[in-house]
Amino acid sequence: MSSAVLSIGSNIGDRLAHLQSVCDGLGDRVVAASRVYATEPWGGVEQQDFLNATLLVDDDARTARDWLDVGQHLENEASRVRDQRWGPRTLDVDVISVSDDGAVVESTDPVLTLPHPRAAERAFVLIPWLDADPGAVLRHRGSDVPVADLLAALTPADRDGVRLTEHTLTTAGTDAGKQT
Repeated sequence: MSSAVLSIGSNIGDRLAHLQSVCDGLGDRVVAASRVYATEPWGGVEQQDFLNATLLVDDDARTARDWLDVGQHLENEASRVRDQRWGPRTLDVDVISVSDDGAVVESTDPVLTLPHPRAAERAFVLIPWLDADPGAVLRHRGSDVPVADLLAALTPADRDGVRLTEHTLTTAGTDAGKQT
């Protein structure tokens, strides 16, 4: 069983609809979804706040590279343009962590580095991930570290920049407006 943690974000257009398009595109592969958070932009580029969420997904047929490919396909469907690093975007789908039959996939491939090399520094990844999976663990610097500990190590300003919204995502098998 291949499972992955996907961090999704949008700050252009109908941000919530862009996030929902990922749930719709992945269908019953989504096993849990966080609530939706408003997040200050990261990386120093002036832009509108993001909406962010985390999805936990499973699929026996997918590899780590397949999760990246499906994320990029969904970004393309949302007319994602890659013209400025850390710039505004309709949709961003980041593969944070992948496990194959319970074993953490590690990769130094520059196209898909796993686990995501900056996930431990980003409250907008960690907070929604904990929402979707309160017992989450990230392989960080060679050790499995509880995501709650990584979040606690961030500055209060970093954590405060991620705010819970009233929005939720609908996933396959759930009633409209309820999270899994």
